[in-house]
Amino acid sequence: MNTLGRTLLATTALGTATLAYAAGIERRRWTLREATVPVLAPGSAPLRVLHLSDLHMTPGQKSKQRWVAALADLEPDLVVNTGDNLAHQQAVPAVVRALGPLLSRPGVFVFGSNDYYAPRPKNPARYLLPSAKTKRIHGIPLPWRDLRAAMVEHGWLDLTHARRRFEVKGLEVFAAGLDDPHLKRDRFEEISGPIPDVPLRLGVTHSPEPRVLDPFAAEGYDLVLAGHTHGGQLRIPGYGAIVTNCDLDRSRARGVSRWGSHMWLNVSAGLGTSPYAPVRFACPPEASLLTLVARPVDAGQGWSGAERDTRFGVGGNVR
Repeated sequence: MNTLGRTLLATTALGTATLAYAAGIERRRWTLREATVPVLAPGSAPLRVLHLSDLHMTPGQKSKQRWVAALADLEPDLVVNTGDNLAHQQAVPAVVRALGPLLSRPGVFVFGSNDYYAPRPKNPARYLLPSAKTKRIHGIPLPWRDLRAAMVEHGWLDLTHARRRFEVKGLEVFAAGLDDPHLKRDRFEEISGPIPDVPLRLGVTHSPEPRVLDPFAAEGYDLVLAGHTHGGQLRIPGYGAIVTNCDLDRSRARGVSRWGSHMWLNVSAGLGTSPYAPVRFACPPEASLLTLVARPVDAGQGWSGAERDTRFGVGGNVR
């Protein structure tokens, strides 16, 4: 075999191995991302927030359901779900089983496009094109109202174009959320207005579009939680996310970052994929456990927290 033949053979083998890893191993490598974020009013006691996003659940994904349910062992003070829970018309019971042990804890949520509509087969390359941000291809409607009813019945608060004030572990929280900016359903004017001076002002949205992050920051929110990006889903080591599937810059595709001089942002890389693109590379599925602590008296000080990934309660396989 000549040099060209050996090179082609090696390239093909490497590509096959990479695809097998991305589809067969990494997309089931459930990971807990932990971060400490200084966003609370000075003097506040720490608050543990579990951020879940982008489950894209189908009925047969038993390993994912078990792993999410086991997150209740972390005993979070507050659970925030930023949408895209569904990927199948019959997935609501599976999502409720996964969230079941967490539904007894305080929680808030908004929905994403894949709560409203099922995914459809698409050419993955279209996400690399500018038209992907403007052209929407919707699948069949999904039973998001049934999922909403289950969450609300257990006491979670729907923040879709709503402002809510509540108490968690003795700490006052003000939270507001938007309908999915990816579908251009966001109407910030419905939640705009003066916000109370409480220890935590929390914004919640599915897609972290700068056009909604900017007004959250301008109105004085301390922290915004979002999902949608899948962390890029396919990342190049040393380069990061290739795309974010929104107008957010690649450097913020997952994890904690600053947005402006006051506000913080956490973007979850999420726990699922579309059934038609079941691969992840250098971007394992994740949930986020954020320990919120008091910010420095000098608000201009930099972030002194830490961020790390851990494996948590891994077991079984997704069918």
